[in-house]
Amino acid sequence: MTADSENGRRVLDLEVEDEDDRYHRQNLITWWDQDRLREATVLVVGAGALGNELVKNLALVGVGNIVIADLDRIENSNLSRCVFFRESDEGKLKASVLAERATELNGEVKAVAIPGDIRLSTGLGMFTAFDVVLGGLDNREARLHVNQACWKTETPFIDGAIEGLLGTMRVFVPPDSACYECTMSARDHELVAFRRTCALLSRSDMLAGKVPTTATTSSIIAAMQVQEAIKLLHRDRTEYDFAGKGVAFNGLTHDTYVVTYPRKDDCLSHDSYDLSQATTIDPLATFAQALAEARRRMGAEAVIDLETELLVTAACADCETTEAICRPVPAVSEGAALCPSCGSERELTFTHTIDDSMVDLLTLAVGEVLPPSDVLTCRKELDRAFMTIGDCSLEDVLQSLGL
Repeated sequence: MTADSENGRRVLDLEVEDEDDRYHRQNLITWWDQDRLREATVLVVGAGALGNELVKNLALVGVGNIVIADLDRIENSNLSRCVFFRESDEGKLKASVLAERATELNGEVKAVAIPGDIRLSTGLGMFTAFDVVLGGLDNREARLHVNQACWKTETPFIDGAIEGLLGTMRVFVPPDSACYECTMSARDHELVAFRRTCALLSRSDMLAGKVPTTATTSSIIAAMQVQEAIKLLHRDRTEYDFAGKGVAFNGLTHDTYVVTYPRKDDCLSHDSYDLSQATTIDPLATFAQALAEARRRMGAEAVIDLETELLVTAACADCETTEAICRPVPAVSEGAALCPSCGSERELTFTHTIDDSMVDLLTLAVGEVLPPSDVLTCRKELDRAFMTIGDCSLEDVLQSLGL
């Protein structure tokens, strides 16, 4: 600092480094590492009100790689809550528009869209490419799916939920903290079980209940989520201690309090996969070939467990016909339960396991039924080994996503 005189006044000349750097102000934080953020890869699930705010904040702070997953299209009602959407975007895919606008906001950021159901378009192995997953979801089933995928791959999951002027932000860091399922009540489990008994519930029925939200609440909760993501990415520098905790916010009274969630040791979501030794299988290989490989490695009694439930067949007793469907349940509409000839309700066969009895599946290619980078679990009693559909290395996953 130097002193000079100008028109009789004392002038201070402050020598400040990198004033023109886009990230200068945040680099002043003592523990901040901009290179770490630049190299990070974050998955945002949901591109609605929360998703818009999540992506905005990630892009502003300079997170280098942002992947956005959402299956919906933009509606006029989104415009009052979503900062990146315009009237001219109506009918376009939310994820695609959000990815494009993120790069407009910050040209140093790479953003890519996964415009589809996260359960169908993203295999479990792909979660190993993400440093953090941020949730902007509106239903328990999707949260439970993302929670289990994160837990199996030991990927931190930061969940956000909003309704009216109320909001919640929760941080789950496997394998030691509580997870999302640990926070579910008995009533939550009942509702999920009920929905699963209606396995072919139509999409219109699933979306019938719209949650009231505001732009203000979503901005507050999403800001907390991204702030926790930043702290997690620096957790070796900040002595991070918010895993298994959450913040409840009441916009009516501005009451805000921290909740610590107990970890349930018997929680069914607490299953971690060691994919470091997983082998790869060609997406063109059939399930019969995958089963043969599992048995070559583990013995003649080995079977293959899948990450998603498949609808295998639909049989009509009146017409005495059976149709092979062989698709993941989330990809099947309610019409599959009805016979196309007589309209009667058909008997449906489901499976999570591939063995010799699955004759309708054995001849199909694994990549024809399951998403890329999904995981096949080879199991013999309590012994397990893993195969991934294609390569799940970070470089290959990012390349497949266009990053």
